[in-house]
Amino acid sequence: MISVQDLALGFGERSLFKDVNLKFTPGNCYGIIGANGAGKTTFLRILSGEIGHDRGEIHISKGSRMAVLKQDHFAYEEFRLLDTVVMGHEQLYAISKERESIYAKEDFTETDGIRASELEAEFAELGGWEAEAQAAILLSGLGVAESQHEALMKEVGESLKVRALLAQALFGNPDILLLDEPTNGLDLESIRWLEEFLIEFPNIVIVVSHDRHFLNAVCTHICDIDFGHIRMYSGNYDFWYRMNKILVQQQKDEKRRREDKVKDLKEFIQRFASNASKSRQATSRKKILDKLQLDDIVPSSRRFPYVSFKPNRDIGNNVLKLVKLGIEVEGAGIRDFSLNINRNDKIAFVGREHVLKSALFSTLAEETKPEAGDIYWGQTVERAYFPKDSTALFDSDLSIVDWLRQYTDSEDETYVRSFLGRMLFSGDEALKPVRVLSGGERVRCMLSRIMLSGANFLIMDEPTNHLDLEAITALNDGLIEFSGVLLFSSHDHEFVDSIANRIVEFCPKGVIDRYMSFDDYLSDSQVKELRDEYYQGHVIAEI
Repeated sequence: MISVQDLALGFGERSLFKDVNLKFTPGNCYGIIGANGAGKTTFLRILSGEIGHDRGEIHISKGSRMAVLKQDHFAYEEFRLLDTVVMGHEQLYAISKERESIYAKEDFTETDGIRASELEAEFAELGGWEAEAQAAILLSGLGVAESQHEALMKEVGESLKVRALLAQALFGNPDILLLDEPTNGLDLESIRWLEEFLIEFPNIVIVVSHDRHFLNAVCTHICDIDFGHIRMYSGNYDFWYRMNKILVQQQKDEKRRREDKVKDLKEFIQRFASNASKSRQATSRKKILDKLQLDDIVPSSRRFPYVSFKPNRDIGNNVLKLVKLGIEVEGAGIRDFSLNINRNDKIAFVGREHVLKSALFSTLAEETKPEAGDIYWGQTVERAYFPKDSTALFDSDLSIVDWLRQYTDSEDETYVRSFLGRMLFSGDEALKPVRVLSGGERVRCMLSRIMLSGANFLIMDEPTNHLDLEAITALNDGLIEFSGVLLFSSHDHEFVDSIANRIVEFCPKGVIDRYMSFDDYLSDSQVKELRDEYYQGHVIAEI
């Protein structure tokens, strides 16, 4: 168990944490969330003892072993991947090295024999004989081929280094597991394996992640860092987010009676409990939810963006037809690509051919021309385009409000500012020059522009890049409610699965086009057979 009492930490005049009181218990997975810069990683570093704190106490059960996902990917360059993993259990690794050094002595003494006997007992007790086999299982589960297990860390790429360090953290059944963005660099199969591993993990897991699908799959609790305080909520990220929306709405309506609050929350909690997909989680969550004191639930005071795309007109039956389209880019190409897009389509373009997806979107936005083929647009279509790289659009000394004003005929500044306000640019924030905006701020400006456009056909290339969890969730909800046609790409599993009703994947030897959800696409046996055929002789794509 970990107990945090009256924790406080500040940097200069800024208070990062104050009066933090939390308890982490075995069998639960705690997701740490908060706005960018709120201190999520710093909190993990305090728990691990890497950095200190100003006030308060952290109590960890005596004898507990803590494992931390290392962020220095080049710290183990001279070690085999297998050794790097086993080093996750420092005591076992130290014993194994001392044991090896004793047996390597030419003048083996009686004292050495006694010490070797002691080490053998400790080595066996800690599972030393099975260590390399367990390390190999972890590496394989995380997508590292067996042929790479003996390689030195300096001989493998960044992706494999990340996986080896994650396996290191998981190795040896630690009592406490601290993970900072563990899904970075993993493909979908490895993320699924990690989800299953953590769902069955019997001890304490504390994780920071921007992957909502991952947080929803593994978390039993959410810890929200909110203006210096950390509040713990039962349930996964979706539960926290939906419950928070209910509470915020109820705070706005002062006339709502307590009975309504209790009724709404209990109905939501019941739905959540009945929809839990994992047996261990379902049991754990039911016990947690049964103990909830509704009066103790406090909504986050953090502001959330509001994303709503309202078309100026309905889209007609004739939307878009692509006939034998040809596009060449960076040595790759789309050839004879034909596609009919219908008025209810929300199409996710998936697969590793990211350059081709961007090239197609750029062509449809008429920023580039195709090498061949024809594009037929319906007369009612009004397009808006979100490019993956919007840097050129912000090469200006205009303020945010003047930048957005370029994209409307309205002279009403209040009207223009209302779209910026939805994306949390209010007051003097809207007067910042666009040249100095961060990546996330640029994305929010682009979303304001698209909302202002009133388009009924959206083309969005990786719109979730640079956004925090709250903005991704708000955008996700806005696109689910959007009544027009959507073509998009994203690495966010939850985003794709909850929005798309049609999946298109460019493969080396063909195109797969299916009307189904993303999760159904991933599990469909016919799709798997077709992917095997279309990727024959090529590495299967990371969807």
